[in-house]
Amino acid sequence: MTAKPRVSVIVPHYRDLRGLDACLSRLVAQTYPEPFEIVVADNNSPEGEAAVAAVVGGRARLVIVTEQGAGPARNGGVAAAVGEILAFTDSDCVPELDWLATGLAGLAHHDMIGGRVDVWYEDAARITPAEAFDVLFGFDNRLYVSRKHFSVTANLFCSKAAFETVGGFLNGVSEDAEWGHRAHAAGFSLGYVDKALVMHPPRRSWATLLAKWKRIEAETYALHKQYGQPRAAWFLKCLGMPFSAAVHSLAVLVDRRLPVGARPAAIYMLFKVRLWRAWNGLRLLYADRPV
Repeated sequence: MTAKPRVSVIVPHYRDLRGLDACLSRLVAQTYPEPFEIVVADNNSPEGEAAVAAVVGGRARLVIVTEQGAGPARNGGVAAAVGEILAFTDSDCVPELDWLATGLAGLAHHDMIGGRVDVWYEDAARITPAEAFDVLFGFDNRLYVSRKHFSVTANLFCSKAAFETVGGFLNGVSEDAEWGHRAHAAGFSLGYVDKALVMHPPRRSWATLLAKWKRIEAETYALHKQYGQPRAAWFLKCLGMPFSAAVHSLAVLVDRRLPVGARPAAIYMLFKVRLWRAWNGLRLLYADRPV
């Protein structure tokens, strides 16, 4: 590649060599016709730099980011990027072949673009309850973009100049939401492109689903505190969790993303997750009570 790439794709990575290999295979096969670079920002994976470099091969540039966390990894990738446009995805995601082209086209109408994130399942006859839940409730990036003013960083496009104006991702909070809110406050417009699709693997067990929600709840509570929002608002949100499960269970019954036989399992896991979130949210509030 002799021409300077206009676009830099940022891929944070931590100990998922198989996922990284699949992600890079799709990225190098993108239909986007102009030169672009891929920057893999490895977050000090225990397999070691040599193992990561062997998977990367000549498909991307590898940088090592020693500060632990997805936010610092993405920031390190941006710091190494040479493109004037940034496209973010994650190493466990599989972008559609036209992901880059369709996402970048959206930047003609908005300063920043969030794309669609779908969770797939491999065997319709063996969908676990956790997998069924994650297919329906893992990501709703259209909602995040339209109502909550952020995009998940598994599928985000912006200019490097805009990124530098907003500043880097923080660590220890829901970094995609926090960054999006800062961008919104700075006056940048965020649009949604449904055809800019990446696929994300599901959590297949309660243990992996619980690990995800433990992290999200802790980061969301940290963001709640950072914004100075009242404790009463968090308390009411926790109390509303079981009721939201009851409402959403009706939609699950008619959702065609799952086979009919897997929908009861999704409802079971929906209530299990929401009841746990209600308990855990109250636990976080109590542990953080004024003394």
